[in-house]
Amino acid sequence: MSLEQNIQKEIVVAMKAKDKVTLETLRAIKAAILMSKTEAGAKDEMSPDEEIKLLTRLKKQRQEAASIFREQNRTEMAEEEEAQTLVIDRFLPQQLSDAEVETNIKEIIATTGATSMKDMGKVMGMANKKMAGQADGKTISGMVKKLLS
Repeated sequence: MSLEQNIQKEIVVAMKAKDKVTLETLRAIKAAILMSKTEAGAKDEMSPDEEIKLLTRLKKQRQEAASIFREQNRTEMAEEEEAQTLVIDRFLPQQLSDAEVETNIKEIIATTGATSMKDMGKVMGMANKKMAGQADGKTISGMVKKLLS
């Protein structure tokens, strides 16, 4: 089942449950899917990788907004953004722990033969492909820097 079909079913469930936050989030995801489908050169169906990238982008937007609201002491709005992040998380693959990220990066470093920071681009490219949607780019980058330095 595609993400779009899954979202549509969840919208119906949220409407019946009168779950405002979930419904709002699901509608935002659906709108983002429709926007990406209508972009120039877009295909009728999104690949699973494209779906993960879209959801990751939406999650990151919510996290950044929540952070800004917290800085401005607007806790109610921050909590709403964080609740929406949790809804988006339901559709993303399980996130890897720091230990799992480190293990994956060590394997990539061994495979590529990377030895210094000069090889960071090679390692990052492979790591981002391997752990797409399972680990945040910032986490991957930090771990690569730590292991290569």
